[in-house]
Amino acid sequence: MTITAIVGGTGLTHLEGLELCAKPIITELGEPSSVPQVGCWHGQSVVFLSRHGQPHAIAPHRINYRANMLALQQLGVTRIVAVNAVGGIHPDMGSGAIVVPHQLVDYTWGRESTFFDGDFRPLQHIDLTHPYDETLRHQLLQAAASAEITVHDGAVYAATQGPRLETIAEIQRLERDGCDVVGMTGMPEAALARELEIPYASVCLVVNPAAGKSNELITMEDIRAVLAEGMQQVIRLIEQLHLNFEGGDY
Repeated sequence: MTITAIVGGTGLTHLEGLELCAKPIITELGEPSSVPQVGCWHGQSVVFLSRHGQPHAIAPHRINYRANMLALQQLGVTRIVAVNAVGGIHPDMGSGAIVVPHQLVDYTWGRESTFFDGDFRPLQHIDLTHPYDETLRHQLLQAAASAEITVHDGAVYAATQGPRLETIAEIQRLERDGCDVVGMTGMPEAALARELEIPYASVCLVVNPAAGKSNELITMEDIRAVLAEGMQQVIRLIEQLHLNFEGGDY
């Protein structure tokens, strides 16, 4: 049985039109960011979790990523689609672009980033050569094609500490490192999902040009405007993911 978890970030704190029931849950590492919402969507089981809480209040570096992933595991989730709002570094990835990344670079620090810390679980090393599940990535790309939604296949996601946005010099460094988009929540989420052996992939919405990539200052008003329109496309893409599965396309 496939149970899809949708982890919503900035701009996606709930899913409209779904009849979901709250499923309060406490893990061995505390409570998740928000009460998971469990329901059925196009014949498929769905769990929705708001990464920053409800209301949107938990800063990226203070999210209990470990509790979030454990909660999803306890609910029997078999794949995770993470939705991330990001800044665009690559010139082809401007505001409003939807990106399905294939790689990441972790610039975060001080976050609880593993279950295998020698305390909660014995030390163990995992392979994160390919941080996103390639099968799930392909399914997302196939869903985008079916829904006639333009997406970028592949990008390097830079995970920064936040909650502040980056400086021009920092973005120049990320660009030199080969990064295409920048966000604040992609890690340790991806690594924790891998440790739990749950397929994980990301759908990124570019909500602003990264620092220095535009002559205009980044404003929250501009970001909210892109979020309002772009997240509807992201939701439609995930909806198509379920429709494809229901129709036996994969």
